[in-house]
Amino acid sequence: MELFVQQLVNGCTIGAFYALVALGYTMVYGVLKLINFAHGDLFMWGTLVGWAFLSWVAGSVFNLGLVALPLAAVLVMMVIGALGVTIERVAYRPLRRAGRLSPIISALGVAFILESVARNVTEASYQVYPPELIPKGGFNLVGDVYLSWLQLAVFLASALLLVGLYTFVQTTRVGTAMRAVSLDHDTARLMGINVNRIIAVVFLIGPALGGVAGVMVGLYYGSFDFTLGWTFGLKAFISAILGGIGNIPGAVVGGFILGITETMGAGYVSAQWKDVIVYFILIVILIVRPTGLLGEVQAEKL
Repeated sequence: MELFVQQLVNGCTIGAFYALVALGYTMVYGVLKLINFAHGDLFMWGTLVGWAFLSWVAGSVFNLGLVALPLAAVLVMMVIGALGVTIERVAYRPLRRAGRLSPIISALGVAFILESVARNVTEASYQVYPPELIPKGGFNLVGDVYLSWLQLAVFLASALLLVGLYTFVQTTRVGTAMRAVSLDHDTARLMGINVNRIIAVVFLIGPALGGVAGVMVGLYYGSFDFTLGWTFGLKAFISAILGGIGNIPGAVVGGFILGITETMGAGYVSAQWKDVIVYFILIVILIVRPTGLLGEVQAEKL
């Protein structure tokens, strides 16, 4: 029983990462019906920018202590959010009426550019987050079930971001405009909504959340390399599909299901088989419910 609870805690931690990154995929698809394949690499750049800032803090004369972590999160959200808006303006907006294939190819091109630049910057080697800035220790939940302070911080930060995003989308004027644009661009324009601005907001929020998730992943695992965007990005994309791509609560549910399934598979079967188990469950769910767990069938406009 203790092994089950421990794996559940670990799975929820990883699921929180997947959920935050999956939100970027699902938000962009919701308003543009576009799979932003560059999103995983934006997440990786969040890890890279966070590492650069925290490494500078660790080697500087400033004694920021734990204050450096929220500062790193804010900086990363600003930088990666701005990068996401720039990519939308340069690589996606000119191709918005060019059919569905051209934006996908453009997104793949952006992903390769981001990954190649990161590879050259890091010299294709693993980069280590400064351990002196990461809080150590934790406490036992039940028996030998251990929860580290870092895991607790991840849970709290992820919950704050997820609830904040859902509240923003459901209760603010901009959030209402986002939901209107996701339904119909032309009708939204007739209602006085600046569609380009709303899409830019989506490309600001999604990458910003992915970037801060990248900092959390770097702190949690301690190191990363330029391929992190591919490995985590693929899992987050699967999370979005599993929950119902285009559905914000679905992306969160899918992320936690994927994270828990992975850790349970690693704990009770084998770490070598965990991905096989995840993909098998994904296939079964999509056969039974092709729109995902919380996705809805949408009528095609003629």
